[in-house]
Amino acid sequence: MTNQSVWMHLGAGSFHRAHQAWYLHKLREQGDDSWGIALGNIRSDAVPLLQQLAAQQGEYVLETVTPDGVRAYETITSLRKILPWDSDIRALVEQGAQSETRVISFTVTEAGYYLTPEFELDLTQRDIQADITGDIHTIYGALTRILAERVARGGAPVTLLNCDNLRHNGERFRRGFLAFLAAKGDHALAQWVRDNTTSPNTMVDRITPRPTPDVAERVKAATGKNDGAAVMAESFIQWVIEDDFIAGRPALERVGVELAESVLPWEEAKIRILNATHAAIAWAGTLTGLKYIDESTRQPAIYQLAYDYVTQDVMPSLPAGPLDLARYRDVVLARFSNPYIKDTSQRVGADGLSKIPGMVTPTLRECYQRGAEPAATAVVPALFFLFLQRWARDDLPYTYQDGMLQEETLRQQFSRPDALNTFLSDSALFGELAQDKAFHALMRGTVATLQQWLKQPERTLATV
Repeated sequence: MTNQSVWMHLGAGSFHRAHQAWYLHKLREQGDDSWGIALGNIRSDAVPLLQQLAAQQGEYVLETVTPDGVRAYETITSLRKILPWDSDIRALVEQGAQSETRVISFTVTEAGYYLTPEFELDLTQRDIQADITGDIHTIYGALTRILAERVARGGAPVTLLNCDNLRHNGERFRRGFLAFLAAKGDHALAQWVRDNTTSPNTMVDRITPRPTPDVAERVKAATGKNDGAAVMAESFIQWVIEDDFIAGRPALERVGVELAESVLPWEEAKIRILNATHAAIAWAGTLTGLKYIDESTRQPAIYQLAYDYVTQDVMPSLPAGPLDLARYRDVVLARFSNPYIKDTSQRVGADGLSKIPGMVTPTLRECYQRGAEPAATAVVPALFFLFLQRWARDDLPYTYQDGMLQEETLRQQFSRPDALNTFLSDSALFGELAQDKAFHALMRGTVATLQQWLKQPERTLATV
């Protein structure tokens, strides 16, 4: 990567390779080779993928598909360096310490920030406690090690760019990181971070399922390439970033990225209309025996509960802005219905313990604040409760993954007769509503209605 500015990314999953890497690839297609990506991972789970990418010199094929089934194939060339993993993340530390690395971005999922309902760092989490003592389980522990070495080599400024589905993601990551450094007692590094980094808020969007073997088969048929790192995504893509890069940036506006003073209007619409609805459909689909998001969305009852949630409760809660929310709702539901994506309920339904407080509780709260009962929104956490009940009985068709899951504690909770009351009284999920009698009454009624509906899921909720 000689004479290039480096964009180092932490998180080698499919989303980065279908989203951020695609945008930088499009710049290369335009002849702008001034930036390249160095890709690595904090944990060991991506080692086989990193090894495969290294064997392919960082290149891989991205398959995209439209709602009409039109597929396209591109060989992505923006990964200029693959950083091998070891338990001390030495390659990441070395790359991140170099002044040519001007952006460090990351995708670690919503749960990977270990935030409380008040969006403060949860210092009780075991991974956080381990990293405070010097381990590397979290983004905070990894960046501490990387940036400490960067400071030791002169401390050139760098942008820390959050690319996860987290409201105010740059701000909340930054607050969590500074709280982590304070707990660690590293006040000098904390001051350096304040003075020499920025953390712009971003909004990212592209549905990207986990690759299945048939992706590689289609890539082989279409391109002739045996690609062990092929990835697929929907054709739709969007990226909005606050233009606050402290050490320069690629000319992202040339390839369709929206650079804005504030991402708030896009962010709120995305998180509440797309992300929360996506999770609700995943939980509803799982409960009714459906595996894929598209088939669940096309079920009239599930489509209706998603439509009602957005229309009745979310849209009145969002301030007027640049987006046509009704059109955005319809586009989102059409994207979810795409029969060619085959995104799984397992992937989309993960991390519910973070999604409820981050994506759903704000709408519940705002409905009550304007004097409206959030009946349509109550369906979403009610579905999650019933989903967790099945998980506790080992009655899900797949392994539920959640970064906030304390498995033994939650299984004990759901084995008790008062499991619903304990769930509703959890301030980590519902904030001050956890003590609200009206909210409890609404939720108990909603859970009972859903239990009846699940006996005949071909009916709509309105007919139960």
